[in-house]
Amino acid sequence: MAADEPPERQLRVLPWWLVPVGLLLAAALGWLVLDLLLTEADRASQPDTRATLRIDAIRTGLTVIAGTGGGLALLLAARRQWIAERSQRHQEAVAARDQAHRDRVQAHAESVADAAQRQQDRQSGAAEHDAAERRLTELYTRAVELLGHDSAAVRLGGLHALERLGQDNPEQRPTIVAVLCAYLRMPAPDDEPREIEVRRTAQRVLTRHLRADDAAYWPEVTLDLTGARLVDFDAAGCTLVDADFTGAVFSGATSFVGATARGRLGLGAAVFDDVRFDDLTADAEVVLDDVRFGGQASFDRAGFLGGLSCRRSSFAGPTSFGRTTFDQPISFDGTRFVDGASFRESNFQGGLSMEHTEFGGLAEFRSARFAAMALFRWTVFGAEALFQQARFTDSANFGRARFHSVASFEGAQFSRRPLVDQARAAAGGGHVWPADTTVERLDDEWLLLVDR
Repeated sequence: MAADEPPERQLRVLPWWLVPVGLLLAAALGWLVLDLLLTEADRASQPDTRATLRIDAIRTGLTVIAGTGGGLALLLAARRQWIAERSQRHQEAVAARDQAHRDRVQAHAESVADAAQRQQDRQSGAAEHDAAERRLTELYTRAVELLGHDSAAVRLGGLHALERLGQDNPEQRPTIVAVLCAYLRMPAPDDEPREIEVRRTAQRVLTRHLRADDAAYWPEVTLDLTGARLVDFDAAGCTLVDADFTGAVFSGATSFVGATARGRLGLGAAVFDDVRFDDLTADAEVVLDDVRFGGQASFDRAGFLGGLSCRRSSFAGPTSFGRTTFDQPISFDGTRFVDGASFRESNFQGGLSMEHTEFGGLAEFRSARFAAMALFRWTVFGAEALFQQARFTDSANFGRARFHSVASFEGAQFSRRPLVDQARAAAGGGHVWPADTTVERLDDEWLLLVDR
């Protein structure tokens, strides 16, 4: 029974003696009425009237007896009907309680069965997971063993096994990338053709899964190739997340064309032959400190949104930063451009520092835009220095710079007078200096620029 259901009153059985007592009472009542009526009838003065009254008294007494008996019969019938209705309600209440009990039992049984099924499913899932993990571990261990084999062909098989494992198991990709990077960081026999091919394959496996427009793209994996030896490394179109190439040696032709660098891109102390960074987009700092560029280096149309540090680096071949955008302050302090370097139409939104920088060949800044301070103090221009149509929105400082050949500022615009104190230029014709620049002859070989 529910807690809020009122308890039923106990049904009392009608004693058998109440029926004859009721009949006796009915008869007594009828006799009393009959006796009263007969007594009144006997008081009548006329014999005919007495007879009639006695007959009416008898009829009335019998009617009272019959009526009382009928009333008792109706009462008994009503009680019987009430008992029947109460019994029906009781049966319905019992049936409802039984049904509720059966429902609770059924729900409990279903709950127990469901819990048992869930437990079985968990055990089955755990068993499947353990089996899958064991198989994954076996495959991984086997692939790594193949990668360490003496035979180059077997090592190639190990690389492809690791790649397939990572393609089928996304959660293993960071580990697999770390293994491939570790392999490339390991010392390799010099100029061993088969090992070079293995390393080329490892590089292709890495870069193949770093292109966001490829169906085989592995997102959010990072490269740690510190000190690695890379041959013809091709990261064109790749998305590099916090990639670190510090101290890496890039031999052959290296390409980062159209790559996207998310997070810091570390290339400090790296060594390059020919390299292209055209259309590179970097949202954080790019570090090129102490880098050695042995051949051509191109950064055309690159976007350095988070800053560039290229201090104490050396560019041995032709270098181009044409139409490159620098949103943050950048530094080329102490850098040496052995051959020509072009910054034509580049946009320097942050400050530029080229102090103690040396240009062995042409230094071209035609149509460049300098939105913040530009420092060329102690800069050495070994060949022509061309700043034609350049625009300096902030201050420019060429103090103690040296111009060994023609310097041209034709059409250049300055928001304020540039500082040229103690700058020197080779004697001879062809120089075009900013307006109001004071030039004095120092000796037969040098001219001296002074601020007035």
